[in-house]
Amino acid sequence: MGKIKTIGVLTSGGDAPGMNAAIRAVTRAGIYNGFNIKGIYRGYEGLIHDEVKPFTTEDVSGIISRGGTILKTARSKDFMTMEGMQKAYETCKKEEIDALVIIGGNGSLTGAWKFGVEFDFTCIGLPGTIDNDLYGTDATIGYDTTMNTIMECVDRIRDTANSHERIFFVEVMGRDAGFLAQNCAIACGAEAAIVPEETTDVDQLAEFMNRGIRKSKKSCIVIVSESPKCGALYYADRVRHEFPEFDVRVSILGHLQRGGSPTAGDRVFASCMGYGAIEAIKQGQRNVMIGYRHDDVELVPFSEAIRTDKRFDKRLIAVLNELSI
Repeated sequence: MGKIKTIGVLTSGGDAPGMNAAIRAVTRAGIYNGFNIKGIYRGYEGLIHDEVKPFTTEDVSGIISRGGTILKTARSKDFMTMEGMQKAYETCKKEEIDALVIIGGNGSLTGAWKFGVEFDFTCIGLPGTIDNDLYGTDATIGYDTTMNTIMECVDRIRDTANSHERIFFVEVMGRDAGFLAQNCAIACGAEAAIVPEETTDVDQLAEFMNRGIRKSKKSCIVIVSESPKCGALYYADRVRHEFPEFDVRVSILGHLQRGGSPTAGDRVFASCMGYGAIEAIKQGQRNVMIGYRHDDVELVPFSEAIRTDKRFDKRLIAVLNELSI
C-alpha cells in the first residue's frame, strides 16, 4: 500500500462517553500531521453506504464535553459478510481513504481485523466500550464515566433502601465481564457484587446472604452484572422465595449508564488514544489497537485485543467482602 494521505474515522457498536473526544483528537492530530481526515457516519454501515464527509478542525469544535458520538453508530450485519466488506472497501477507494481509525469494542475491532487482513488495509483501533472488557488495555473509553454514573445512581438508591429497610438488586451493564459491577460495588459501599467471573459452582447469592448481612443489616445494595439467565430479577425472585422476611426491590439502570458528559479521566484518556492512533499510522503500524497498560501507551495486535480472557482481579472480591461487614 502506498503513502497514507487520507484517514477515515468511525465509531461502531455501543456508544460510550468519550468517543467524541477521541474523534476530536484523531481529527486534529491528523490535520496537524498533514493528513486529510474524513468522518464516516453510522459505523461500518455508513462505510458500506458511503456516508462520508471531509472533516476540518471546525467540525470537531466543542464536542469534547458531549456524550455519545457525533458520527452516530450502528451494528452492521452486512459488514460481517464478504459482500459487505467489499462494498466498504469500494467506498474507501472512491473516497481515497488510505487508513481507518475504528473506535469501538470487541465486535468492532474484530471487524477491523478481518477487513485489514482481507484487503491489506491499514486499520487502527481505539478501545471504545463501557464494559472495559478488551484485552491489552487497563481501561477503555467510557468506562470511567459509566462507573461515575452508576455510583451516582446507587447513592440515590441507597437513600430509599435505608428509608424502607430494603434489599436492592441493581443491575448494571458489562456483558460477560464484571469489571463495572465489582468496582462500582466498592465505590458505592455496596454489600455485594454478583459477577460472571466468579466460579459457576459457587452460589454467589447464598454466600452473600450467609455472610451475616441479614443479621446485621436491614437494608442492602447488591450490584449485579447483566445476564440473560441470572440478572437482578432472577436473584430478587430467589430472595423473595428463600428469605420472604425481606422487602426486595430491583433497579435495572439500563441505557442511562451510556449517556452523559464524559469525565475528565475519559476526556484525557480518549484524547491520548486518538493522538496515539495518528502516531501509529505515522510509524507504519497496522491491525493494532492503541492500548494503555502500566501507565504507558502500547500497541496491541487485534488478535490479542479481542481475546475474551481479560484478567479479572479477584482480590477485589475480598476487598468488597471485608469492607461490607
